[in-house]
Amino acid sequence: MLWFRQGLSSLPAFLVVWSSSTFIISYIIALYRHDVDTIFPYISDTGASPPESCIFGLMTFISACAGTATMYARYKFVEKLYEQTRILTPRLNTAALALGMISCLGMCIVATFQETTVTVAHGVGALLFFVSGVTYTILQSIISYRTYPFGSSIGVCRARLGIAIIATLAFIPTFVCAMFVKQTTLHRHKEDQDYPFQLASAVCEWTVAFSFIFFFLTYINEFKVSARPGNANATFITDSLL
Repeated sequence: MLWFRQGLSSLPAFLVVWSSSTFIISYIIALYRHDVDTIFPYISDTGASPPESCIFGLMTFISACAGTATMYARYKFVEKLYEQTRILTPRLNTAALALGMISCLGMCIVATFQETTVTVAHGVGALLFFVSGVTYTILQSIISYRTYPFGSSIGVCRARLGIAIIATLAFIPTFVCAMFVKQTTLHRHKEDQDYPFQLASAVCEWTVAFSFIFFFLTYINEFKVSARPGNANATFITDSLL
């Protein structure tokens, strides 16, 4: 049996592939049309002008929907673990789900309001996405360690913690350096006084975004194992969703 047909493992796999494609396709189109600079534009810059803005908006909305489904499945997975083992407070699981939903809402806002048209709304959406998304990875890392060995393997726990640390460390300069960026044009020049801050902020923004995306790769084995009857650590996600 193919791995992506086991349990709900195809859900996080689709989320990772689709979300990565969203950023890359928008960047390639914007680059081809000379709408952005080659070296590390902001992610939002790649989806600010049509037609890439239309593609970016649609694909980001689908990513948000896939993210919502994946996070809810993870919530039910942990909920089932609690019912069987009583080793984790439900409030932590609920808090992680709430933050995950907020991050998906932020994605929808970012997709709907381009930075060059409704800057404030776009900024609020981006802040919701990044802050909630990074916090979500931190809480899920804590949950993984607290439910070990019933949920994830120690290797997966460490991988999640590592990704959460990278995302957190990258988010700080993303936000701080962005405060020093004064120009909002899509094309920048090395001679611009705030160019170093823009470059540092953009590099870290891409790092945070892909860290958050690849965090969901760590769900694949859990979602796959959950469908195997007779596994001592298995929880049946498909049944718990009904």
